[in-house]
Amino acid sequence: MKKFINNNQLYIIGAIVGAIGGYVYWKQIGCSTGTCMITSSPIRSTIYFALMGALFFRIFKKEKHVEQS
Repeated sequence: MKKFINNNQLYIIGAIVGAIGGYVYWKQIGCSTGTCMITSSPIRSTIYFALMGALFFRIFKKEKHVEQS
């Protein structure tokens, strides 16, 4: 479990930051009419933004290059 967390640390941090951002977005802006697919529900908004945060933080992960001989 510890190895999994160490290997995916940026994804986890990105998902947490995104989830917090999604909830704050729903709370502050949201969708008052309820017709918006993502922002009308706090659960959907939190999950969507968590996924986007994890994908965004993926940009900063350094890939290990293996040289072939």
